[in-house]
Amino acid sequence: MARFEADELAEALEDAFDGTDAEYRVVARQARDLADAGVVAEDRGEPLTIEAIVRNLDDAPEDSSVADRWNWWLGALDTAYGGYREFEVRAVPNEE
Repeated sequence: MARFEADELAEALEDAFDGTDAEYRVVARQARDLADAGVVAEDRGEPLTIEAIVRNLDDAPEDSSVADRWNWWLGALDTAYGGYREFEVRAVPNEE
């Protein structure tokens, strides 16, 4: 099973997409939870990786925030396999 740390993913997201630190952290935590659940590995036959996440989020509509990109991809996964809605980002804390 491939493993990644949420901090590593947050850095990769920051390098690839516009967003806030809070968005990167929330998406990375949700992705880490999804990876820990093993749902993607079970459904798609391969573990969730940073490269796969960034690649799939890159397919989202261009003007989307990082959280919107994540939710867009989870929506596609939910349509295909079901059971992904609990990993969506529902709120991003305000940064001050």
